[in-house]
Amino acid sequence: MKPSEVHGAYRKILPASISAMVAETTTFPIDLTKTRLQLHGESVSVGSARPTNGFLVASEIVRQQGPLGLYQGLSPAILRHLFYTPIRIVGYEHLRSSLKTDGASLSLPAKALSGGISGVVAQLVASPADLVKVRMQADGRMVSQGLQPRYSGSFDALNKIVRSEGIGGLWKGVFPNVQRAFLVNMGELACYDQAKHFVIKNRISEDNIYAHTLASIMSGLSATALSCPADVVKTRMMNQSRSKQGKIMYNNSYDCLVKTVKVEGLRALWKGFMPTWARLGPWQFVFWVSYEKFRHIAGFSSF
Repeated sequence: MKPSEVHGAYRKILPASISAMVAETTTFPIDLTKTRLQLHGESVSVGSARPTNGFLVASEIVRQQGPLGLYQGLSPAILRHLFYTPIRIVGYEHLRSSLKTDGASLSLPAKALSGGISGVVAQLVASPADLVKVRMQADGRMVSQGLQPRYSGSFDALNKIVRSEGIGGLWKGVFPNVQRAFLVNMGELACYDQAKHFVIKNRISEDNIYAHTLASIMSGLSATALSCPADVVKTRMMNQSRSKQGKIMYNNSYDCLVKTVKVEGLRALWKGFMPTWARLGPWQFVFWVSYEKFRHIAGFSSF
């Protein structure tokens, strides 16, 4: 990479970080609802868990904890995106530029692979913050059941996880996490890139907010469909901690997958699908519109 390209990459980090923080704060209540839905019915037999949906879960959170309860775990979520989003966005753009030959546009499979790889690298770096976010979101459910929360804040969670589970505990669930990151970014980045250029090339819209909105909706749907099973496994793996007897519910990602399907059925792998899509759509809309605008202000071309 040339020095000018390195400088340009660093300049793109700030717009990506700010846009991600705005998008995360806007859509976080939906993410919390999705996490609670994915944990609903965990470790119970088929038919034992009460039927529920996103609206009921969100209503219960507000009733028991107030409106601020919908932002349980926001700080580690924002911290995560300070690392995750710039790495995957700038990394994808660099890979896309590196793989181009004679200025020709990349094929969709090449874009998908670039998106997946950049997502994996970003998630490996941001996994500890993601773990803390999931644990704190799950803590809210414990409070609603009259139990004492495990952590008082983000730093308390980090300290307790390291003390009880070691440094490696910060990367618990990293395998399903990385799987999800690969699938999400394969669908999100490649689909957004492809859809936006399709919309512009076919003159459905100019390169403006309308093109960005259409592309974000399409990429959100594909990313959700691909990633939801891995997201359920990731959430459950990261939420588990050793009991007083030293036992854990799931030995590995495959064990979690098998037990989830066996106890709750195949449809459990798509628990939280609608909240996930409901979050990814607005998240991507806010992020991509903001990021494209900040890129323009900074003097960069459209993504």
